[in-house]
Amino acid sequence: MGQKADILSDPALREIAAKIAGEIIVSENPGLEMRKWRERFNLTQVEVAALMGVSASVISDYESGRRKSPGAKFVTRFVKSLILRDIEKGGVILTGLRRILLGSEHLREAVLEMREFTIPIPLARFCEYISADLITGTAYMSAPLIGYTVVDSIKLVLDVPSYDYVKLYGATTQRAAIFTRVSYGRSPMVAIKSMQAGMGGLRPALVVLHGVKKVDELGVEIARREGIPLAVSRIETVEDLLERLRSIK
Repeated sequence: MGQKADILSDPALREIAAKIAGEIIVSENPGLEMRKWRERFNLTQVEVAALMGVSASVISDYESGRRKSPGAKFVTRFVKSLILRDIEKGGVILTGLRRILLGSEHLREAVLEMREFTIPIPLARFCEYISADLITGTAYMSAPLIGYTVVDSIKLVLDVPSYDYVKLYGATTQRAAIFTRVSYGRSPMVAIKSMQAGMGGLRPALVVLHGVKKVDELGVEIARREGIPLAVSRIETVEDLLERLRSIK
């Protein structure tokens, strides 16, 4: 326990733990919030229970609402278990969370998920995972992706200050930027173009639109001119999209 306690002496990790615990405690449905964070760290109920030294049924009961809201001490142990397990696995989830949770409140609300891969995945294979059809950039099919960021496009465009955009890239720009709640695709591509102007030409390796029925021609043209592969995911719901992304090993 001494070594694990030392790990959480890191100020940034302490702040991340505090923010996650705070979201769970103040939530109207703490159990659902616990489930969200457990899944975000890609852990099963059994794994978390083992880390905490409790039965899996305890975690299940809290997440389903069969037990009343967990106390602050239980939530603190729960959050520390998620963080410490991720550190043991190389800190894949924490790499993205450091940027997002330590950014502005609007950024935290706009980013649905952020992850780095331990092994790069070819762009074409990534598109297969999320049932995405590539519209532009077929020449980049074999390009490696090292992670992804999923955002609520409306919250991003309307609420997130431009100086926070760089945090969307996590540890690398060689990642997929996935925009949900998209109607046509113009706003996300305009936002990407603005990011490039403000960050010395930095751009994602792939842009994926989710929820769009017909892609805006201006958005497609921007992708072509900027040399950014653009794809549209056919997965119906955001929840199913996130689940598919989490299945990528």
